[in-house]
Amino acid sequence: MIGSLAWTSVDRFGQQFIQFFITIVLARLLTPDEYTLIALVTIFVTLSNTLTDGGFGFALVRKQDATDLEFSTVFYFNVFVSVFLYLLLYFLAVPIAAFYKQPDLVLVARVVFLSILFNSFYLIPNVKLVKNLDFGSSAKVNILSVFLSGVTGIAVALYGLGVWALVAQQVTFQMFRVIVIHYFVKWKPVRGFSFQIIRNFWSYSIGLLGTSVLNNIFNYLYLLVLGKYFKQELGLYYQANKLNETTNFSFQVILGSTYSVFVKIQDDTERFVRVFRELVRRSSIVIIPGMLLLIVIAHPLIYTLLSAKWLPSVPYFQMLALASIFNPFYALSIGALNARGKSKATFTIEFVKKALILLSVFVCIDFGVIALLAGFCVANYLSFIITVFAIKKELKHYWRHQFSDIFYAILIGVIVGGIALLLTLIIENLYVLLLAQVLTGLVVYVASIRLFYKEIFNSVYSILKEKIQKWQLKIKKQ
Repeated sequence: MIGSLAWTSVDRFGQQFIQFFITIVLARLLTPDEYTLIALVTIFVTLSNTLTDGGFGFALVRKQDATDLEFSTVFYFNVFVSVFLYLLLYFLAVPIAAFYKQPDLVLVARVVFLSILFNSFYLIPNVKLVKNLDFGSSAKVNILSVFLSGVTGIAVALYGLGVWALVAQQVTFQMFRVIVIHYFVKWKPVRGFSFQIIRNFWSYSIGLLGTSVLNNIFNYLYLLVLGKYFKQELGLYYQANKLNETTNFSFQVILGSTYSVFVKIQDDTERFVRVFRELVRRSSIVIIPGMLLLIVIAHPLIYTLLSAKWLPSVPYFQMLALASIFNPFYALSIGALNARGKSKATFTIEFVKKALILLSVFVCIDFGVIALLAGFCVANYLSFIITVFAIKKELKHYWRHQFSDIFYAILIGVIVGGIALLLTLIIENLYVLLLAQVLTGLVVYVASIRLFYKEIFNSVYSILKEKIQKWQLKIKKQ
């Protein structure tokens, strides 16, 4: 489990580390208006990729003895659906552009939608890696693809082609994934297709597919709403959301990836709970303090990294980060419930969550973007509470124990964020302020870990000490 999580962490943070620098470069070369165009079609690409998979990827991972015919049948199904969706969206590009009153969107959309076709050829090889817990190869594929597509996007931006830099980045990312993954996974589909296999997988996959579709629609709901009613703010929101995803979404993916690990121990409830609690406890001491610190330092951070033209996105980033603090633990709970075969329950939970988000949109839309994001924050917190009770019911893991697992992480986050906030009253220069907040926050954080999590601190300290001693010994021998 630790090996899988380690490689998943390398994968996500490796991608985000590269994407972070690519985002900085592109943000300085492009304008918020150019980000607006790409933001308007993102939801259609993401939703299509979800429909292409159909939830069958999870079904194949869960099936211990999947055959070549089952893999091949799902592969052919994926390709067929991707072609159908591309042709459908190709012709829908005109009404989509008319809906947003953006005539330039037609050609942009039709080119971006090509990524849907590439994605269908990636899905089954990726399932092979997940089933084998080969997260190392998956990390290499994703990191290399992010790097190559990012370089492509920057090159197009430097050539002065504006929004086409973002288009090139999106399409070539999926293209490079297909090319690189076939170096690590030597798999070809066999001849044959079985409708019975599709029907057999459907009963399990329908709940996961419904959940994923709801997730994607509502994850990008604000792009749709802002694109229609707050078009001037859309580019700013899109950049703020990307910056938030650079941190928080990575944690969601890492904890969400524990599904394949939980599947292995799904019938051992005592062990299942023990692993679940340890994951929550250890990840919370990184996620919660880190997110609270980012909220506090958002103004100098965005000014330093993206330049002054992106400063209006600061409150959007802060609200998104605040709304996302507990999302990784929500994803972990959903993955745990799915591993126990409760896909219908997770679909119900997701449905309730989306209903809360939709209600918040209707209530807050007349009060502006900040009010919309405040409603989003409330909906996320209520949804997290629902998963707490769902875990209690399924695993007999009581809510007070779940809260105790994250209490000290919240306390550390408040201390670190509070001290960083006090520095804003003392230091005016934004560059100096950012440096002081990061360094002070790091010192306070380490001291707090030593105080509240002594066993974890000592464990990490011993590992680092051992690594340093080996490194020094290696230097002496040379």
